[in-house]
Amino acid sequence: MDYVEIFDTTLRDGEQVPGCKLNTGQKLRIAEQLDTLGVDVIEAGFPVSSPGDFQSVTEIAKLVKNATVCGLTRAVEKDIEVAAEALKYAKRPRIHTGIGTSESHIKYKFNTTPDKILERAFQAVSYAKSFVEDVEFYAEDAGRTDNEFLAKVCSVAVKAGATVLNIPDTTGYCLPDEYGAKIKYLKEHVEGIDKVRLSCHCHNDLGLATANAIAGVINGARQIECTVNGIGERAGNTSLEEVVMILRQHPKLNLNTHIDTKRLLSISKMVAEEMGMIVQANKAIVGENAFAHSSGIHQDGVIKNRETYEIINPADVGVNESSIILTARSGRSALAYRAKNIGYEFTKLDLDIIYSEFINFADTCKVVDDNHIHHIVELSKNKFQLSI
Repeated sequence: MDYVEIFDTTLRDGEQVPGCKLNTGQKLRIAEQLDTLGVDVIEAGFPVSSPGDFQSVTEIAKLVKNATVCGLTRAVEKDIEVAAEALKYAKRPRIHTGIGTSESHIKYKFNTTPDKILERAFQAVSYAKSFVEDVEFYAEDAGRTDNEFLAKVCSVAVKAGATVLNIPDTTGYCLPDEYGAKIKYLKEHVEGIDKVRLSCHCHNDLGLATANAIAGVINGARQIECTVNGIGERAGNTSLEEVVMILRQHPKLNLNTHIDTKRLLSISKMVAEEMGMIVQANKAIVGENAFAHSSGIHQDGVIKNRETYEIINPADVGVNESSIILTARSGRSALAYRAKNIGYEFTKLDLDIIYSEFINFADTCKVVDDNHIHHIVELSKNKFQLSI
């Protein structure tokens, strides 16, 4: 089995969400848990951006025991110098430098020429390489960059000493087959590609970040850049928990990660709490409803055999058990199941009577809880002289 490295950028790209700024203490707590989770790379911040971010990267570099610690820079010498200083205590330091490569970025952002971009890419990687051995190069807006020019930029970065090539779909524009084809093209056309690792960094503007990242690794990328809960700029980044579980649940891909998946729920809750960013209930893997069932047909199936409607064992991601949620859509088996959990055993006749009362009650509220079950049972006992 081949392994895909997990590059977590929760503390850099994830923190760019408005209102989610973290202080150094919070970043250290999250970094420690990411290291325990088993991520391969922690992008700790953008050191030159502020004194606070410099301090955070420095302290994370001191703290982290296993993962590579990475600092982001632009293709600017000062950025690279500051990042190198912040990373000097890291056991495994990486400088992540790069430049925009799409026609839009070259023309409007930099007001320059493709040849100048090639020069700056080479210079940035070469300079970063003078400080650390591990240098990752990003081609910003690679998703909208012509593949032939992108291959040229990547070849230059490899020649300058890059160890990882990051191919960002910065605006979340690509379709999965397009992004996968782009990775495949680079595998076939970048000089020295066998010496480096290709990395997927996908944004979720069209809801395709996870799909694009998976298409990337299917076509030869061996690093995914992602965030806990999929947080990040605009509509967010590739979700760490989603790509990890997709690779785990599809053994035919022959790809896996080093992530301890039983810790996924706990770190999801930690990041949500520290950032004040609530996880939507229907979020895959870690949402409150990810293993909850309220439809009678689904509930009956899950009660008989969990795998009828669940492709993941909840325990594998740190969830104690599936949830049978009683609503007006629930059936008799779900009511009997929940009632048994709080001490009731019904005969078939009793269940028929109580279920009729249950349905009438459930139509008046969103969810029927354990206290409501007690109330319904007592109401039925008094009304129909049941001997439960």
